[in-house]
Amino acid sequence: MDNFAFYAPTYFAFGKDAEAQTGTLVKRFGGTKVLIHYGGGSVVRSGLLGRVKASLEAEGIDYVELGGVKPNPRSGLVYEGIDLCRREGVDFVLAVGGGSTIDSSKAIAAGVVYEGDFWDFYSGKLIEKALPVGTILTIAAAGSEGSPDSVITHENGMYKRGATGDAIRPRFSVLNPALTQTLPPYQTACGITDILAHLYERYLTNTREVEVTDRMIEALMLTMIHEGPRVIENPDNYEARANIMWAGMMAHNNSCGVGRSQDWNSHNVEHELSALYDCAHGAGLAVTMPAVFTYVMHHDVMRFAQVATRVWGCQMDFAHPEVTAKAGIEALRAFLTGLGMPRTLGELGGKEEDIPKLVDVLCNGNGRQGAISGFVTLNETDCAAIYRMML
Repeated sequence: MDNFAFYAPTYFAFGKDAEAQTGTLVKRFGGTKVLIHYGGGSVVRSGLLGRVKASLEAEGIDYVELGGVKPNPRSGLVYEGIDLCRREGVDFVLAVGGGSTIDSSKAIAAGVVYEGDFWDFYSGKLIEKALPVGTILTIAAAGSEGSPDSVITHENGMYKRGATGDAIRPRFSVLNPALTQTLPPYQTACGITDILAHLYERYLTNTREVEVTDRMIEALMLTMIHEGPRVIENPDNYEARANIMWAGMMAHNNSCGVGRSQDWNSHNVEHELSALYDCAHGAGLAVTMPAVFTYVMHHDVMRFAQVATRVWGCQMDFAHPEVTAKAGIEALRAFLTGLGMPRTLGELGGKEEDIPKLVDVLCNGNGRQGAISGFVTLNETDCAAIYRMML
């Protein structure tokens, strides 16, 4: 196990009607004028936005609004939010929505107090200062409600890149599983896929003797395997929703990733798909993960065999561990397609002739130097082969 420092001070208010605490929580964490940031009309139609406003008003907290966040959140709205916050004297950013809204809120919070272009943070600069952020989660998926991370797509070049820093880890997050019960099955399945991806990205490590976090990751994977089909079958299953929501947070606040190297190649490969085709991130990951895992499997066959036996219930073939490893990857693929996720690049709108562009942006765009690194370093040839495997 590697040395590490871990500090995760987010306050979680979990359970039915927890959003009623919003005003109290904003005041507790120093907010006096709030930007309420959200996506489309669902938070309005459901009455959630109205309840949030009422809670703020009950505490005498002023607010301004900025809606319009889309999946794969864009830089243009971030710039608009930064300008709005500066103009209105906002001192707290409140995200009401899923991972895209939270990521956009984090980018705004960092940009307001930064003299340069907020995109500097998505080009490698660490976020060290930001307005405080709070979240009210409406979909279990990205884990951004508990993480120090954010992903934004820049419309100039359509680069989808991440930023990080403890300054953007939410001060509080409201997690009411009932808010996710109205999600369409496809969105629920995309969220489950994203959660599993966050777990795999940490499981694929080159660090030895990390049994504690291995077992934590495996337990969360088993939870998703158990609860995923239950919630697809019965969207109103509150207990399944609750387990998935907390697992999603645990999967990405990095409590499972400390003391070990991590991968993130599947996410990097997928980011180009959702940037180019504007597909759901989870759907892109469902296609990407099996291809990436199959391509890199021989780097550490026993790690893939271990997750195959411990999580997917495959029989260990000690004479041919690659057989077990492949069986685990196929079990993952079958699970995801069973939830309604796509299997091929074509189902996302992709075409073989797009592959050179995908590879170029992935490996060379926004300052990259011809490769991406994680569990295995992948060059342009490797990435092209992986995209072709998705066909």
